[in-house]
Amino acid sequence: MAIVRSAGLLMFRRRGATVEVLLAHPGGPFWSRRDAASWTLPKGEIDEGEDPLAAARREFEEETGFASVPPFLPLGELKQKSGKRITAWAFEGDADPQRLVSNPFEMEWPPRSGRTQSFPEIDRVAWFGPAEARARLLPGQAPFIDALEALLAAAG
Repeated sequence: MAIVRSAGLLMFRRRGATVEVLLAHPGGPFWSRRDAASWTLPKGEIDEGEDPLAAARREFEEETGFASVPPFLPLGELKQKSGKRITAWAFEGDADPQRLVSNPFEMEWPPRSGRTQSFPEIDRVAWFGPAEARARLLPGQAPFIDALEALLAAAG
């Protein structure tokens, strides 16, 4: 079985001495009532032969409608419980969560109804400080916050 690889971006901004990160809440009925430990970095699968950073930038824009700008800080790769591997980068920027524009996906809903409905991949985004971001993120992605903090601390 092939390893599924995804790539994503973590936008961050500085608010005085504080850093905030932009997290995305998955759309669709499965996630609609979930909050803690259910947010994610905007990310998606890497196409065959695609550069991982190019995939991360493409997915970020498709899922949020926001542009990403260099420099990109490597946050490393994490292996999820499912076996999926996620490679991520951080970049400094700012975005108004009210301006979110996410591409849609379709699924049968309700289950076994024969009806197909469309949902946004991301239903909302929000800014969080590092501690709250760790609590909101899917547990397997929280180390990306640690990596960002370490990079920013090393940069002074």
